[in-house]
Amino acid sequence: MCVDLFENLILHMNKQQLAAKIWESANQMRSKIEANEYKDYILGFIFYKYLSDTQVSFLIEQGMTPDDIKALAEDDTETVDYIRREKGFFIAYDNLFSTWVDSSTEFDESNVRDALSAFNRLINKKHKKLFEGIFTTLETGLSKLGETSGKRTKAISDLLHLIKAIPMTGNLGYDVLGYIYEYLIEKFAANAGKKAGEFYTPHEVSLLMSEITAHELKHKDEIEIYDPTSGSGSLLINIGSSVAKHAKSKDDIKYYAQELKQSTYNLTRMNLIMRGILPDNITTRNGDTLEDDWPYFDETNPQETYQPLYVDAVVSNPPYSQKWEPENKENDPRYARFGLAPKTKADFAFLLHDLYHLKPDGIMTIVLPHGVLFRGGEEGEIRKQLIENNHIDAIIGLPANIFFGTGIPTVILVLKQKRENNDVLIVDASKHFVKEGKNNKLQDSDIKRITDAVINRQDNAKFSKVASKKTIQENEYNLNIPRYVDSSPAAETWDIHATMLGGIPNREIAALKEYWDALPELLDALFTAKSSEYSELAVEKSQVQATIALHPQLLAFIQAYKQAFEGFDEYLKNTLIEGWANVNRNRQQAQLSIELFKRMQPIALVDKYQAYQLLSDQWQIISADLEMMQTEGFDATKQVDPNMIIKKVKGKETEVQEGWKGHIMPFELVQKNYLIDDLNELKMQEDKLSEVVSTIDELIEYFKEEDDSVLNDNNDSFAKAGLSLAVIDAYLGINSEEIAALNKYIALLDNKAKVDEKLAFIAEYPQVQWHQMEASKNGTYAKGKVNSYLKMLRAEFSFDPETIEGKVIKASKLLDEQAELKADIKEKALQLHINTKSTIEKLSDDQVNTLLELKWITPLCDELASMPSAVVNRLTTKVQSLADKYAVTYSKVANEIQTSENELAEMMDQLTGNEFDMQGLAELTKLLKGE
Repeated sequence: MCVDLFENLILHMNKQQLAAKIWESANQMRSKIEANEYKDYILGFIFYKYLSDTQVSFLIEQGMTPDDIKALAEDDTETVDYIRREKGFFIAYDNLFSTWVDSSTEFDESNVRDALSAFNRLINKKHKKLFEGIFTTLETGLSKLGETSGKRTKAISDLLHLIKAIPMTGNLGYDVLGYIYEYLIEKFAANAGKKAGEFYTPHEVSLLMSEITAHELKHKDEIEIYDPTSGSGSLLINIGSSVAKHAKSKDDIKYYAQELKQSTYNLTRMNLIMRGILPDNITTRNGDTLEDDWPYFDETNPQETYQPLYVDAVVSNPPYSQKWEPENKENDPRYARFGLAPKTKADFAFLLHDLYHLKPDGIMTIVLPHGVLFRGGEEGEIRKQLIENNHIDAIIGLPANIFFGTGIPTVILVLKQKRENNDVLIVDASKHFVKEGKNNKLQDSDIKRITDAVINRQDNAKFSKVASKKTIQENEYNLNIPRYVDSSPAAETWDIHATMLGGIPNREIAALKEYWDALPELLDALFTAKSSEYSELAVEKSQVQATIALHPQLLAFIQAYKQAFEGFDEYLKNTLIEGWANVNRNRQQAQLSIELFKRMQPIALVDKYQAYQLLSDQWQIISADLEMMQTEGFDATKQVDPNMIIKKVKGKETEVQEGWKGHIMPFELVQKNYLIDDLNELKMQEDKLSEVVSTIDELIEYFKEEDDSVLNDNNDSFAKAGLSLAVIDAYLGINSEEIAALNKYIALLDNKAKVDEKLAFIAEYPQVQWHQMEASKNGTYAKGKVNSYLKMLRAEFSFDPETIEGKVIKASKLLDEQAELKADIKEKALQLHINTKSTIEKLSDDQVNTLLELKWITPLCDELASMPSAVVNRLTTKVQSLADKYAVTYSKVANEIQTSENELAEMMDQLTGNEFDMQGLAELTKLLKGE
């Protein structure tokens, strides 16, 4: 792909499109390099660009000119010390990312090595721990980018130009860099197999843990959060983002992160720094969490000054069931109170470490395998002590196959140091997910459903249960989720009485209690009593849907639903369109959900979380548009961008422009509302073409059987030459002196006749209307002109459409019509495209607002409005299924079989045959009669 074209294209994308494009290109570039390794190169260079760009931005803010920046060098000690003091690092002009990608400079891989070495040397002492060795993984891995210096230089240069145009800063939280970084980490994790678990917690799991934690901490002004197995740092960052929605300032959040593996530790630091977190608010450590406790106050002398740090929240996703060394740790204050986890499984060691570092009012969430809920031995004793000491607040069972690199089901444990209640909320969310590729994924509505259950400590059938300490004690401290929440679907049962004698069991009708509670009169309209325990349909089965849909209570239910959402579209319009500039995108979805749930609160039968998912899906579109509008201004809505696609040119994939696309406004939406006549005209021609193609396909099927000489070698289309000959043959039998004379003239032309010979022929055949054709300068007629005239003459003759000649002529005319339609459609589509571009660029502000309403609000309101119809359909299906289940009784089937057997036996009495046939028939008759 052409790098320059990519750089131009990248300027016209929102962050979702940009992230996807960079991933696609990076994945092509990595060739045979493992995804888990290649991530270190691209993420490392993105981080270096971030540092370079932030230093340049800082210097411009300080009043430096481009020439001043060009003069930046290590020998200017005063400037170097100032920048190091303010930023924590210094990068000379020659080592800036922007210098590397400047077309006027000559780039070599040695530039990168020299720059990374200089960076490490020039870190400010105060921030040495934060920055030192942060590029080690990138530096040591450069050699894998090519066998020779030239190949490595090209590979690095391509990578630098790929990320060159990523914006690093922006207005109103336009966090493009952070989004792209997280996106790439997730994509690399999905491609890294088992190694993914070393550095990535899926965003949805991270978000779920963050929302639970943030709610607990929302009353605090200053917050400290800690992840002892930080991986890429995404868990910390997401918790920070969720907490920041409630905090007075994001600068009042302090982050502590520890990670064992060096390359992953570097990811943690990069990710935290690039989110704009103040360096003084980031404390990190590369070390073994279980072997050496951390964090503590004075790290320089841990043996003599050990004072552990207690934080507001701990979040972690440690390696599952990892081996560890518990020997000599009996007196470790982290474990002394509850005991040591077994040597083969460190799960509880990580949990106890997290719990130890919580403040008295702190909260922790940790992801662990299901075994921690029920395994015995040392783990069973630890679990018992945690329950007796009232630390376990909630358990959330997650779906299987939700993490990259492992398919095992996992749980999130929520623990607190001090709690007022002594029960445990148990949530089984294992059935709540959508399939995405090879993995399962929590939807926004699933996260919301779980979070609400945890925050409100709800009992929900087949989903969540508040288990008392007494119940848990009776279960011998076994917390296995199925003991408390049965989320499995009800087993199908069959009533023997109803199966034999008919009727619908009342208990199976009562299983639809939620519908009858909301619509009690509908029950009597649908069923009538057959006996004290059985009922039957009160209407014909074909009338079930109409009976439900037209019932007064159902109509009243729909009306109440409509009233609940009356004015919702205006509320959305005022909030999102009229007030677009002031929308806080980080908090707006939560505010919209509050409004949505408030309106749905009195409505039964409609799942509010399904409605929330509709809102969430639409919010992704709205938020992306708002992000561009708030960053680029309102005129971004009137902007069109080149539509770039990848095409193969001379065997090489190249990015080329194919028309235009709306920066925010979809072409199709604009056409439907402001160019509808042109759109309908194009659609009419496309429909005509579709009919023509369909008829041609029918004729091809005909000729496959009758005469495939007019078809190509694959028999899937007409052969032009073969069809032309068939047309000529069809017209040969036409008795016309003029046509016969013209055919002779063409033969004369084919024999290279001289001009005087042709003129003599023309004079000899006055019956030909020669004046109907355009003559050449010498008075003769060219073959093409003659053939066109012949075609016109032949067209005046009609053939029986059922004959092969008629179908040949029809096929020829249809192919001509097809070509004309294609040309016309191409021209009309191009003109519509041009008109759409012009229309978008000339939109008035009022027209933009109308289109935004149609794009953002109308789809959501339409989907919400259709939800009662889904209730009708679900109930109809359930009632009809009940009726079908017992519609045919076993007794009826048995009687029908017996009747059929008797009738067959009587018919066999009338059969004749030889002696052996009759003996066989006699035996079969006995069998049928049961003798």
